[in-house]
Amino acid sequence: MKEQRLHIESRTERLIAVREFVSTAAREFGFADEEVSKIALAVDEACTNIIKHAYKFDPNRSITVLVRGRNGAFEVAIQDKGNVFNPQQIPTPDMKEYLAHFRRGGLGVFLMRSLMDKVEYDIKPGKTNEVRLTKYLPR
Repeated sequence: MKEQRLHIESRTERLIAVREFVSTAAREFGFADEEVSKIALAVDEACTNIIKHAYKFDPNRSITVLVRGRNGAFEVAIQDKGNVFNPQQIPTPDMKEYLAHFRRGGLGVFLMRSLMDKVEYDIKPGKTNEVRLTKYLPR
């Protein structure tokens, strides 16, 4: 699969274009609808985190989404130039407590890790940050 690229402004209304872009590529790569939905949701969460946390809702910033596939691995790389964070500091939530207190938000990293086979971060302060989400085709 040839690498494909999408550039968007950091606006939540642009997430529809991201989901469509990623869903089309994942379907073409060979994923069934359920897996396509999981991939799209994980990518949506990653982009939402960038908009909210890395860019603090600044609509004049940009996000690049790259999709590539090879050897049964479908990878989505999402790049930004926003504020950095340490993914190791994001604890796994206690879902019982989370649901008992009717909390909202704060599950983006947990969802990404749950929905994808691999989540990797390449964080370079002052340069380009990248999160790579990988899903393997079922054998």
